[in-house]
Amino acid sequence: MDGTEGSAGQPGPAERSHRSSVSSVGARAADVLVYLADDTVVPLAVENLPSLSAHELHRAVREVLRLPDIALDAFALWLVSPLLDEPSLQFRRNVFFPKRRELQIQDEEVLRLLYEEAKGNVLAARYPCDVEDCEALGALVCRVQLGPYQPGQPAACTLREKLDSFLPAHLCKRGQGLFAAFRGRGAKAGPGEQGLLNAYRQVKETVGSDGGCEATLGTHYRAYLLKCHELPFYGCAFFHGEVDKPAQGFLHRGGRKPVAVAISLEGVHVIDSREKHVLLGLRFQELSWDHTSPEEEEPVLWLEFDGDSEGMPVNKLLKIYSKQAELMSGLIEYCIELNQAVEPAAPQESVPCPPAAPTSSPPPTQRPKLRRQGSVVCSRIQHLSTIDYVEDGKGIKRVKPKRTTSFFSRQLSMGQGSYTVVQPTDSLEQG
Repeated sequence: MDGTEGSAGQPGPAERSHRSSVSSVGARAADVLVYLADDTVVPLAVENLPSLSAHELHRAVREVLRLPDIALDAFALWLVSPLLDEPSLQFRRNVFFPKRRELQIQDEEVLRLLYEEAKGNVLAARYPCDVEDCEALGALVCRVQLGPYQPGQPAACTLREKLDSFLPAHLCKRGQGLFAAFRGRGAKAGPGEQGLLNAYRQVKETVGSDGGCEATLGTHYRAYLLKCHELPFYGCAFFHGEVDKPAQGFLHRGGRKPVAVAISLEGVHVIDSREKHVLLGLRFQELSWDHTSPEEEEPVLWLEFDGDSEGMPVNKLLKIYSKQAELMSGLIEYCIELNQAVEPAAPQESVPCPPAAPTSSPPPTQRPKLRRQGSVVCSRIQHLSTIDYVEDGKGIKRVKPKRTTSFFSRQLSMGQGSYTVVQPTDSLEQG
């Protein structure tokens, strides 16, 4: 996906540097700097840069890195600028690259680049993860960076010194002040450290025909990616936005909260940027959407979906304020079109939080779902301020709770989605 995040996705490696990707420009040649997910730089001497296509630049990067043909589909060039100034050019995962194809990759360098990008998103908490998943992923990073776990080695001290290399920052907080200074190297590991150490011990090695361990780094890169595939927003594009807070207190004060809107081939997720958890997760079949850009007002992305209120089915409308509303709307539309063109009959997996215990074993071809109550990947609609409405033939009215038709026409074709029309009744309380 070339440049969709250019006007500002969630800050990624670009936030570490405000350098332009064009380091010098002459009459005919320019030195172009392309950043990888681990913040390393691929310098390219390019002739006649203004006439160079993105495909040609992509090919130049692949040739320098000696990547196989699969990299043409797996990666894209992204223009990223957190401050909307001079953008940096980044070689990152293509948001349109299916996860099933990712698991077929054998080249270790391609797997490493995908691993580095996923690891960066986990450590920066752009991918919200439960503690157990953070520890399992961090253990694989330990294996990659420190080698196989060896009993008797001072692994706990090593993990403590580099804890933020293995776990997100909010799980690495230690005590501050006088008492923290007395915590020596031999002190007992904290909960995050101990859980990471236990998970590190459990990382499995591949046993070869001679009885030795023959696990390559590619094996652990793949294991890391496979674990990330359990996250419903893996591989998404991030956008900045704000949503209204529910009114609270006697004065019904609300305000807004910053969110990240994550859009992928599977659906849309609204993530609380401060609390690091999902506020809303929807498959494309479960929503209707549109965007508006009224003069002298903020652009808005509207998401309409089914919900419930006090046990009654309702239809909800979420208002996301964002300068990138039009970009998000266009990406949603393209993802839907792409899914219908590639797999017109393939059902998408459910995003909402599943029950705590499965009632039956999932089919062999279906990836396992997270099954924890209170998981950070579960929707928290109660933390959102939504609008409920109904169309009575004369106009749109707010109600408690229903509507007769969708407010928006942009949604999956009839018969393909689970988004339902709820009929109003005479007992509805209108507002």
